[in-house]
Amino acid sequence: MSSTALTNLLYLIASILFIFGIKGLTHPKTALRGNLMSAVGMLLAVVVTLRSQQHLDFGWGWIIAGLVIGGAVGLVLAVKVEMTGMPQLVALFNGLGGVASAFVAGAELILRGDVIGGAEFSDAFRTQFSIATATSGLIGAVTLTGSLVAAGKLHGVKWIKDGNLIPGQKAVNFLLLAGAIAIGYWMYTNPGYFPPYALMVLVAAVLGVLLVTPIGGADMPVVIALLNSYSGLAAAATGFVINNNVLIIAGSLVGASGLVLTKIMCKAMNRSLRNVIFGTLGPTAETASADDVYAGKVKSASAEEVAMLLDGARRVVIIPGYGMAVSQAQHAVRDLANLLESRGATVEFGIHPVAGRMPGHMNVLLAEANIPYDKLLEMDVINPTLEQVDVGIVIGANDVVNPVARTDPKSPIAGMPIIDIDKCRTVVVIKRSLSPGFAGIPNPLFAADNCLMFFGDGKKAFLDLIAAVKES
Repeated sequence: MSSTALTNLLYLIASILFIFGIKGLTHPKTALRGNLMSAVGMLLAVVVTLRSQQHLDFGWGWIIAGLVIGGAVGLVLAVKVEMTGMPQLVALFNGLGGVASAFVAGAELILRGDVIGGAEFSDAFRTQFSIATATSGLIGAVTLTGSLVAAGKLHGVKWIKDGNLIPGQKAVNFLLLAGAIAIGYWMYTNPGYFPPYALMVLVAAVLGVLLVTPIGGADMPVVIALLNSYSGLAAAATGFVINNNVLIIAGSLVGASGLVLTKIMCKAMNRSLRNVIFGTLGPTAETASADDVYAGKVKSASAEEVAMLLDGARRVVIIPGYGMAVSQAQHAVRDLANLLESRGATVEFGIHPVAGRMPGHMNVLLAEANIPYDKLLEMDVINPTLEQVDVGIVIGANDVVNPVARTDPKSPIAGMPIIDIDKCRTVVVIKRSLSPGFAGIPNPLFAADNCLMFFGDGKKAFLDLIAAVKES
């Protein structure tokens, strides 16, 4: 078997591992195995790629140094970053993937630019090379700066605000995109010429900032999924630049899966992708003020009062939100669930697809606390049964349980699927205050007749509940 045939065979094996790895990630029970399979596939792809490079212009020391430094940085980040910071880390990973593709395409252009226009290369090859290089630079740069802005929004960086940076920003975005396409045509007519590529990357970097800056914080789960898809598309384009089959396949898989996830997130929020990219989550008409919704209607409860409710409850459903992640309350939540189950109650968890700040955020947090997967019920499964629930506990969630999504067509979240926790016999909301969620609107659930507000930090509130239940 020739060296090229062996390389392609090993690339095929790596690609199969990627496919089965992604399939494994579709369910919590197989996620760990799927992650390991993908990692083994990537290791195989990297080793085969390095082995296939017979003539390197620099020593192996540089490659080993890069692997060691990059691996060390990745390991430190994976270990040190808290789960509350994981969405920001995912956004950064997306951005780094995009800029890596742009760098590789640019390096290949510099390396082969002087000969790409020669007679030994066909017109078809030059066309493919130019278009793939331009695509990689455009998408890669947009992914980098867009991901940095998304990470900044998620991290609460003060200078990155929702809203336009400049007047007429949508028109400017269109002009920048048109300009990038025009530069791409310049690259097509001047194959192997580097300055147009550098200019395109600069224009695309500005476009990435302006595209993501106006998008509201509530849409960040969708944006992260979309940027993940962008990073895959950039990698696939770079695969065509350097003629690497496994990079084309892996990039296509990431791009396609990212688009599927983006569609799922948009459906969960009842929003179109166009609305997410070109709009912000804000009131579409005048809505009720917090004073109108809450005045004289909010009922506060203590840990002892909530414990009395739980003492007689046969079925309890817990709805987690980002507030649980902030307070790192997942282990305390698990301890209360175990305590209630030891007393004969049935405890389940209702998971909204966009609860938290990235897809699957709540699932990961609860799995980290060793809560059984079969107790994590998706919104569509838990909703039809909530009328038979004795006590529903909401911890740190807001918009995903706001009933105005069903009742007020003028609301900015009108039509967004929510968890119907307000249909439980009694609802307990654990929250620091009555502050609104990302949508910026009050939640009538907090003032409902069957709702009690237990104000405080999520972790401390659950610890107090555990102590009160034990004493009851």
